Amino acid sequence: MPAARKVIITCAVTGAIHTPSMSPHLPVTASEIAEAAVGAAEAGAAIVHLHARDPKDGRPDQTPEAFLPFLQVIKQRSDCVVNITTGGAPTMSIEERVRPAATWQPELASLNMGSMNFGLFPMLKRFEDKLQHDWERTYLGDKAILFRNTFADIEHILTTLGANGTRFEFECYDTAHLYNLKHFVDVGLVKGPLFIQTVFGLMGGIGAHPDDVMHMKRTADRLFGDSYRWSVLGAGRNQLPIAAMAAAIGGHVRVGLEDSIWAGPGQLAESNAQQVRAARQIIEGLGLEVATPDEARELLALKGAASTQF
Repeated sequence: MPAARKVIITCAVTGAIHTPSMSPHLPVTASEIAEAAVGAAEAGAAIVHLHARDPKDGRPDQTPEAFLPFLQVIKQRSDCVVNITTGGAPTMSIEERVRPAATWQPELASLNMGSMNFGLFPMLKRFEDKLQHDWERTYLGDKAILFRNTFADIEHILTTLGANGTRFEFECYDTAHLYNLKHFVDVGLVKGPLFIQTVFGLMGGIGAHPDDVMHMKRTADRLFGDSYRWSVLGAGRNQLPIAAMAAAIGGHVRVGLEDSIWAGPGQLAESNAQQVRAARQIIEGLGLEVATPDEARELLALKGAASTQF
């Protein structure tokens, strides 16, 4: 019998999309983020994708100093792969966004592969009566957010972080982003195995219909052949259906409260670990195996935790 295929679970534990008033379970403080990441790893996540927040009001915080307390705890308590965002929040400059990963030199960093309209405003109507902080209302209600990721921005992140041996979770919100990535492969700034995170269901990007999922996979297959590892991120209620679809046809999956605060219709997820366990149940129900952190390192050709600077 052939060995079961290994599926990497990434858990994005807090992010910059959901705001603290939306869920009491969203990690905000450094200790909460550390506990959430360790809990997700213990539940089966090989990779934890990390953002930081201001502990006073929960707004996104992209200072390197905000990351260090939870980075150190996670490394002490878990062998999981740490992935530091360079997305930050769509309202931040590229210089702000790259600083934590440039400072702490993780094994992985996220990299958004194209500029896009970023529509958070549909969430405002649903949560308007619950918002406790003025910044949440301003942030969610802004219909003019342009998430800037120019070719110059992407090249800056690739060269800055690549010099330290950091590899990338290439976040692709539409097919154009896959073609942007192909450009950087062609000019030699990126080498495989690529870790491509295709993102579905965020307003401004591709939708979450099964046809959208297959279109992104077909395009990536044509552009990159067998030199990439495919993972999926379904926003909101799309998280687990898209995870199940991708796992069944050869993909890896990403879950976490950054991408969805739900465990079911009208039911808030109580933790990131809860979402990881749900994804693990799907994967193992398909007769597949969840990858360990070291197996993920091998699949993605990562440098190892000993080479990070935290």
